[in-house]
Amino acid sequence: MAVLNDEQEMLRDMAREWTKNEHPVGAWRKVRDAGEPFDADAWGAMAEMGWAGIIIPEEHGGSDFGWMSLGLVVEELGKSLAASPLIASALAASAIVLGGSDEQKAQYLPRLASGELIGTLAFDEGPRHAGLKASASVHDGRLTGTKAFVHEASRAGLFVVLASDGVYLVEQGQGVTLSSRALADMRDHAEVDFNNAPAQKLAAGGDALAQKILDRARVLTAAEMLGMCQAVFDTTLDYLKQRVQFNQVLSSFQALQHRMADLYSELEMTRSAVEGGLQALDSGFAVTEAAMLAKARANDALHLISKEGVQLHGGIGMTDEYDVGFYLKRARVLEAAWGASSHLRDLFATAKGY
Repeated sequence: MAVLNDEQEMLRDMAREWTKNEHPVGAWRKVRDAGEPFDADAWGAMAEMGWAGIIIPEEHGGSDFGWMSLGLVVEELGKSLAASPLIASALAASAIVLGGSDEQKAQYLPRLASGELIGTLAFDEGPRHAGLKASASVHDGRLTGTKAFVHEASRAGLFVVLASDGVYLVEQGQGVTLSSRALADMRDHAEVDFNNAPAQKLAAGGDALAQKILDRARVLTAAEMLGMCQAVFDTTLDYLKQRVQFNQVLSSFQALQHRMADLYSELEMTRSAVEGGLQALDSGFAVTEAAMLAKARANDALHLISKEGVQLHGGIGMTDEYDVGFYLKRARVLEAAWGASSHLRDLFATAKGY
């Protein structure tokens, strides 16, 4: 487990208390039932607490607390399945921090830090994540192409778009058309069509910048998945301790104890990989490898823990009345985002010359 400083511990504890008391899983259920992409009031509260600006420099309205700090908040939100554009908007902000000109930073970062503007990434063009491949092109400052899966798209005012020659900023409006996608997790996803949309290239755009953005997307997504792993494990353990069969609580059966012990081991190894990814982002050391490792480990662990969580709840785990099924549905979507395990393992092996 990573060693946190006082500020990080305070931030984590604040996020933990807020999600527990103000935005539990029941809040996500209400958002889903209302057909909303997210709880706008909750997003406003997150922005007021400064979470939207955690990785944005102070001169542009953020706190510059670093990626470990943001990861701690995202993990807590993952525990309650909080539907918010925090990850997507932070990733859009990171693209501008890393590759934006002074004018671009001044134009967008303060609004992203305050939560007034929501940003998101538009990278993938096909049914599966394909790394840095893109056919979207830009001519005379106008971008044309289709992005198949864009998270938190419906309320996004700014798209960070991967094109064939670099990374561009496109504002919602002229030349931008959204088609909603209904995925298993019932979150905000869309196919976005750009048709001669006005675009401005990030000053330091290119493959190197796109890879850095992708690294951050993988680590932050893995942090959310870590929170989900912890929530499913805790919920399942509590259930086994109170559910009685054959006049004994289920947790007294050795076979179930072994299964939970295996899940705990998976959870702890995933925590090490995710925290290693966050530390790599803050230190700048071996970032790409750490990001691939964190996301692949989170994919595998959450797949197993969400499946086991539903099975150990028995039939009720499949019902909508119980929360544990929500985690499995969200898990299957996140497993495909920014690289499935097989894709990431192949990239890692190639990078290491295997």
